[in-house]
Amino acid sequence: MKILFVCLGNTCRSPMAEAILRHLINKMQLQDWQTDSAGLRDWNVGYEAQGRAQHLLQQHGLKTKHLSRIITVQDFYEHDYIFGMDENNILELEQMAEKLQPQSKCRIMLLGSFIGRKEDEIIEDPYFSRGMGSFHAAYAQILESCQNFVQQHRSLN
Repeated sequence: MKILFVCLGNTCRSPMAEAILRHLINKMQLQDWQTDSAGLRDWNVGYEAQGRAQHLLQQHGLKTKHLSRIITVQDFYEHDYIFGMDENNILELEQMAEKLQPQSKCRIMLLGSFIGRKEDEIIEDPYFSRGMGSFHAAYAQILESCQNFVQQHRSLN
């Protein structure tokens, strides 16, 4: 199973999700699972994850060496799932997928849909927030979503 996380700039939410899922994959020994992340904009291509995201991951014993990249057409063909963080991500991903020929078979979904609570489905972009509060909220939503996704799908491995 190949999973791609996508957010706007690929420096906060999607690298955190990639690191969290990679940790779960290793912990549960899901050898056939792979994860990556990408952005919808090229503003940060080649840069490390945002400092507050890295700090938060480190607080939880995780790390990322990911360098930001932009999503490519090939990603739609190489991944089983592409998870967006908010409605705008999903809309843009679906519009990109509609133009592909041949059509890709990947499933485009809102990562937060695995939380199971409508009010928590949208994982807000913490980049422009002050302090760490929004990063903690995004981390908690991402962690719960990834845990639930793995729980539901690991038997398909």
